[in-house]
Amino acid sequence: MAEFDRDLPDLPPELRWREWMRRIEAVLFASASPVPREDLTRVVGQGVSVDLLIADVSADLEGRSFEIAKVAEGWIFRTRVAYAPAIRAAADVGDQLMDLSEFDVAVLAAIAYHQPITRDGLKDIFGKEISRDLIGRLHARGLIGTGPRSPRRGAPYTFVTTEQFLVAFGMESLRDLPDREGLQDAGVVAVPAQDVSEG
Repeated sequence: MAEFDRDLPDLPPELRWREWMRRIEAVLFASASPVPREDLTRVVGQGVSVDLLIADVSADLEGRSFEIAKVAEGWIFRTRVAYAPAIRAAADVGDQLMDLSEFDVAVLAAIAYHQPITRDGLKDIFGKEISRDLIGRLHARGLIGTGPRSPRRGAPYTFVTTEQFLVAFGMESLRDLPDREGLQDAGVVAVPAQDVSEG
């Protein structure tokens, strides 16, 4: 079996670049999860800019129904938001939907904004006990994980969001979370009745 040729020295520069673009596109197309830079550099020549290749592949996709998104330290193909209704109308995507209630999403948002946070911290925010079942649902979907133990008495577990959370909501990092004050002004997130710090 011939050794994989990354540098493609026998091709003219323009064709070489095109081939590297196709390789990047093929790897992203075949992957169900974000592909990190290190993996993409393994299919292109020495010192080639993955960012420039991604930019050129993205430019080629202008006007198409899908795009390349930078998510959680990598890149992934995803359908453009405008086509979500068409997909729901024509395809059976039931298993792909997260099927979270409005309250599940509110708890997930609270974890995202206040992580690491304990169940008691969530109780302070919502004014009621957050069930282990709800936490279990979010954990089973890979949206949250266990964070460091709280320094409080009994060292309760804390909860944090995961890379899957970033992927599910199309974010590159937690810096992409909407501004809390803006969400409160829009009435999407309730203003907590008291300080939510866990002391």
